Amino acid sequence: MNSIPGPSGLPAVPSAAPAGIDVAAERARTAGARLASHFNSAGSALPSRPVVATVIDHLRREEEIGGYEAAAEARPRVEAVYASAAQLIGADAEEIALLDSASTGLRVVLDALRPVRPRRIIATSSTYVSHALHLMTIARESEIDLLVAPTGPGRGVDLDALARLLADGPPAIVTAAHVPTSSGLVEPAAAIGTLVREAGGVFLLDATQSVGHLRTDVAEIGCDVLVTTGRKFLRAPRGTGFAYIRHGLVRDLAPTSPDVRAARWTAPFDWELDDSARRFETWEAAVAARLGLGAALDEALARGSVETERWLVHAGARLRAALEDVRGVSVADPADARSAIVTFVVEGVPAARVVQELTELRVRVVSVPATHGQWDLGDRGIPAVVRASAHVYNDESDIAALVDGVAAIARRARTGAA
Repeated sequence: MNSIPGPSGLPAVPSAAPAGIDVAAERARTAGARLASHFNSAGSALPSRPVVATVIDHLRREEEIGGYEAAAEARPRVEAVYASAAQLIGADAEEIALLDSASTGLRVVLDALRPVRPRRIIATSSTYVSHALHLMTIARESEIDLLVAPTGPGRGVDLDALARLLADGPPAIVTAAHVPTSSGLVEPAAAIGTLVREAGGVFLLDATQSVGHLRTDVAEIGCDVLVTTGRKFLRAPRGTGFAYIRHGLVRDLAPTSPDVRAARWTAPFDWELDDSARRFETWEAAVAARLGLGAALDEALARGSVETERWLVHAGARLRAALEDVRGVSVADPADARSAIVTFVVEGVPAARVVQELTELRVRVVSVPATHGQWDLGDRGIPAVVRASAHVYNDESDIAALVDGVAAIARRARTGAA
């Protein structure tokens, strides 16, 4: 059995890493893996060299022949991005819209639903700040009831309470973050999907931190809409993302601001929308970045969703166990967390300072403040957590560097050392 080198004076953590991911190969194709121990995949993961080359090559082509011409030349490759995205989540290509972010996807779809009284919106406590702000704005301006679903002991949605909420009133729009920004929690998405479907509601899933991380199949989950970003666990360029909109729903939704990409102006005062999810797209887009997204999607497909999930969940468990053994450190995740995201607090040290001190050691993590998750961190009375999120390019030396660095910070806090 292999083991992760433990921090000084602490026992090593058993690893028994699952097979299926060649970490050495992933590191070799990831330039940043040699420069620091990067644990910010839940923010913006390190792209591979081929992904970066794909983006640069297209920009060079734009330089040579022009943006429109280069886009026309690359059209078949852009079309292939829809197919790759659909394959990864078990959808059809016509159900995919390419967007610049998950937040954009949630916004345009929710606006297209045009919620008005007596309709309700039910959100999980794990909802991300940008989406929560949009929900609160809709509720305030349209006088719609916005309810936060009660949580169970592990902070995940209480399914019995959600079922009662769904039964107590008109059909609801239910929105959930599959994996939140503020902890390693994984919401029971498929169970939520079943309840919403039985109640005749609409289910929007924010899969920003699960696609490319956990196996995510829209048919099994039963969501009507799924949105995700490229920059996180998919390892794609920033400014990329996509939405899935179920066939049976998309034609019932009209964007509030149709674009020339999404519609055809057919008469002085009439137009026709695209029949597919592309009715939510806009003409202007970074073609180079979308090709990079396609390259990253193809890499994710080649790694395999099941193999990647096993590896990342195992890496999260190893890191969580090691941090739990560090005196003065409290892991803020649910006890049964099964993700690569690990959140923690160092006693007596603000999260932002922990991040800064680890950065000086070339260990990349982030601080997540309560202002990014008032329904979760704020509700728990936690001002901020440190978040570490592993990927397939993190090896045992990375984990040892992170745990050793945190242990040193906690030790200085206990002893009052500068």
